[in-house]
Amino acid sequence: MENKFSVEDSIGKLWDKLDGWLDAIILKLPNIAMAIVVMIIFYFIARGLRRLFRNVLLKRISQVSIQEIISKTVFVTVLLIGFFIALGVLELDKVLTSILAGAGVIGLAVGLALQGTLSNTFGGLLLSFMPNIKINDYIQNGDASGTVEEISLRNIVIKTPENNTVVIPNSNFVDSAFTNYSLTERGRVFVHCGVGYESNLQEVEDLTVKIITENFEQRGNEEVEFFFTEFGDSSINFMVRFWTDVRTKKQEHAARHKAVKLIKAHFDEKDINIPFPIRTLDFGKNNLTIHTEEKNTED
Repeated sequence: MENKFSVEDSIGKLWDKLDGWLDAIILKLPNIAMAIVVMIIFYFIARGLRRLFRNVLLKRISQVSIQEIISKTVFVTVLLIGFFIALGVLELDKVLTSILAGAGVIGLAVGLALQGTLSNTFGGLLLSFMPNIKINDYIQNGDASGTVEEISLRNIVIKTPENNTVVIPNSNFVDSAFTNYSLTERGRVFVHCGVGYESNLQEVEDLTVKIITENFEQRGNEEVEFFFTEFGDSSINFMVRFWTDVRTKKQEHAARHKAVKLIKAHFDEKDINIPFPIRTLDFGKNNLTIHTEEKNTED
């Protein structure tokens, strides 16, 4: 009998509690409605400010990543202000204090647990404000090279010339050296070649410098430079270097391609020999021997 009364008493207390909560909710309905209205208003304010910052105030900033980070920060900040005001409308000031205190403890725990992620985030912020890298730049980082497509708070995304996408964590990228080809409009291109020992070396030098100078504009203090580098097995090797537009790797490859074709065509006209390797197969009784040597085109 005592158990029966105990269960009925507990159920009665539960219903009284639920009834009290229901009455409190009914009494708070105007406040709840007002809090919802506040959140909706601040949501649209946040969207409007984000659009304003992105389309007007941030136009002077060339970095798209910086524009995105600032606009997102403004959006989240305005929403948080609206959230705190909504809690005040609901007269939940104590809850607000508890939320802030709990957020501090949770933030510390999350920070310790996600050190790598936070490192990437700070790396993303650093990259976004670095003047040495921006969207559409052609860069090289380690073995990866390509055009920068995205700089986010977590990683940097580049598109390689093979049309592959490479994702590099910001922390790795910031801690390592990278080359930005887009920062320099002009750069040197090197072309290596060799001529036969019977060649007139002064003629080779003068002709090569003339070819490059006439086909690649040299500006200001830029000049075509020619150097014989070594006595090869059957050729005297040289290097010619000159200035050209090199904002992308493709421009560098195209300039070298053009220079090689021009040198070959003019050397053929002047009968200047460019030795080439030949391979001789020696069929013996018991084995096959392969001899490799350089042969002059005049042989």
